[in-house]
Amino acid sequence: MPATASHPTPTAAPNLPVMSLVNQVADEDEGLLERARALAQPLLVGETFDGAENNWQHAQAMAHILSGLGGSATLQAACYLVYACDHLSQPADVLGKAFGKGLASLAIETHKLLHVQRQARRGMRAAGGDTGAVMASENVRKMLLAFSRDLRVVLLRLASRLQTLRHMAATKRPVPPDLAQETLQVFAPLANRLGIGQLKWELEDLSFRFLEPTTYREVAAMLDEKRVERESFMREWVQRLQTELQAQHMAAQVQGRPKHIYSIVKKMRGKSLPFDQVFDIRAVRVVVDSVPDCYAVLSWVHSRFTPLVDEFDDYIARPKSNGYQSLHTVVRDAQGRAIEIQIRTQAMHEHAELGVAAHWAYKEAGSRGYAGVAASKAASDKIALMRQLLAWEREMTGAQAPALQHDRIYVLTPEASVVELPVGGTGVDFAYSVHTNLGHRCRGVRVDGQMVPLSTPLQNGQTVEVIAAKEGGPSRDWLNPELGLLVSARARAKVRAWFNAQVAQETIARGREAVEKLLQREGKTATRHEELAGQLGFVGADALFEAVGKDEFSLRQIETRLRPSEPAPAGDDWLRHKLNRKRASARTGGVLVVGIEALMTELARCCRPAPPDPICGFVTRGKGVSVHRAHCPNFVQMLLRQPGRAIEVQWQGPGQGAAVYPVDVQVQAQDRQALLRDISEVLAREKINVIGVQTQSVKGTAWMTFTVEVTDSVRLDKVLAAVRSVLGVESVRRR
Repeated sequence: MPATASHPTPTAAPNLPVMSLVNQVADEDEGLLERARALAQPLLVGETFDGAENNWQHAQAMAHILSGLGGSATLQAACYLVYACDHLSQPADVLGKAFGKGLASLAIETHKLLHVQRQARRGMRAAGGDTGAVMASENVRKMLLAFSRDLRVVLLRLASRLQTLRHMAATKRPVPPDLAQETLQVFAPLANRLGIGQLKWELEDLSFRFLEPTTYREVAAMLDEKRVERESFMREWVQRLQTELQAQHMAAQVQGRPKHIYSIVKKMRGKSLPFDQVFDIRAVRVVVDSVPDCYAVLSWVHSRFTPLVDEFDDYIARPKSNGYQSLHTVVRDAQGRAIEIQIRTQAMHEHAELGVAAHWAYKEAGSRGYAGVAASKAASDKIALMRQLLAWEREMTGAQAPALQHDRIYVLTPEASVVELPVGGTGVDFAYSVHTNLGHRCRGVRVDGQMVPLSTPLQNGQTVEVIAAKEGGPSRDWLNPELGLLVSARARAKVRAWFNAQVAQETIARGREAVEKLLQREGKTATRHEELAGQLGFVGADALFEAVGKDEFSLRQIETRLRPSEPAPAGDDWLRHKLNRKRASARTGGVLVVGIEALMTELARCCRPAPPDPICGFVTRGKGVSVHRAHCPNFVQMLLRQPGRAIEVQWQGPGQGAAVYPVDVQVQAQDRQALLRDISEVLAREKINVIGVQTQSVKGTAWMTFTVEVTDSVRLDKVLAAVRSVLGVESVRRR
């Protein structure tokens, strides 16, 4: 049942030169359409379309709609084969052998699009609410764009949707609101963008009829109130205009123009007009031979009737974005009644009714072209189509992309959600698009129920399921472009971020260990890490640990913060304090310089002497006497260069105080887990304070240097013996 009100006068069937053009180039197999019908009929005749319309009747109606648009036998045959795919185990092979790869591909691609759109709609219905409906329409739009490389797929879907709504209207079946909304928001705008007015108006009226039945009936009733009187007036007016134009020697066809209820309602709402002020309730269309004739007719009409200046539009000089061209004007007759007049050429009329569909026959002609039309015409029409689809994409999304994105594909999750990927995207790309954590844990992929390698490029409309581990991370192989596991730049960035985070965690752990050891040595284990980081100017403890782990922040700076500065003495105490410090410096490390009072000494770090080691002194510039073990290689070299700087030194007697001395201990061991912990426990049992640790592992061998504090080297020998007992330790010696 059509969704438009009765017309003032029957609209003549458009004269379609495309049909005659197609007829000049018959299909290579003249029985193509009949063979397609013969294959599909036994498969479809007992089946129903979504539980409602018979599949065979639906396919026949689709073919009739496309025939009216100038569709070839190939396009009409596809109507039957699309639904036959459901009943064929290997449709590509069967249809390819019977009808050729071109037609088989068209049918299979359309069937795939139909299938994924159904799945997406079911998934969004399950989500429910307005958000679900909006997402469903967006998913359908994405799918149509993804499959629009072949316009015939889009034409088949438009024809199928129109027939579905026609059937529901004729049988008065309830229409799901999301189906009607999707038609109004996606399919009708697409038909309009492609310039196919025949489909656009009917899709809009039918959708509006199901979405707002009360308003639809009210407007239809208003149109019917004076239908007989109005139709009589329009017949007289059309005949009068036809006669007068002929008298002016203007060859023109004058027709009544159909009235579309949705268009009337949009004008009433958009301009806040009552019904009787909507001008195109009474409208005619004048079709002439040439553009100059269009303006000649316009001039004559404006001279014969009173024009409404604000209602004039010149779409010939300024075509609409979808290529529509025509002159629109509104005039009043002697009784003051408004009549809208559209003036256009026959070519403009065909484009307004059929749009790019009128040119798509060129695609089916192949590279040879036909009827004198070069194959380059197909390329120019393809470019025009792409521009229209781009414009439609911008209208729907508000995007300002410079070109139509045919570098994207759309696949489905098992829950029928649509996921957008770059062309060539893999299962790993899909996993990262769904969720970052799912991408990290991806270990396998099922495509349409079949396990495939992770590097398999996905195709439009496939259903993808990710097999994920409970925990874990990505592989570095995923970043290797030669393996083709990741195509999406966004997914590759997520993988890199994961590995960077792992390195950062290792650095933080290393820095935490160093800081905690320092706090243990300083007896400050109760210090809160966050407070210490704040005192040192870091935003948090992890930032401090990372800086220490990277050797960007010295532990010496932390020591300085942990050790409170000694308050300066005042008054007479100042002199006594200076004298005490001078005497103390003379006894640094429990070493005395023979024959000299109060001379500053310093234990050399190269050999770290401790009593009762034989020691010697070497006078330095500005740092007093450097004390070395007698056989220290560094001391021997300095003595050879400057023998006059040697000086005799000796350890203090035992009564002078119980000093401790730092000593380096080198350990070689078989590397294993918890080795450092076991050695540290031995030192702790021996009550040895560790003030520094350096470790390195090379090919399974661990090299460790412990700096410990002892009172004498005899005590150190006992410590070395204890460390030798640790499992895996191969040698221990004092450095």
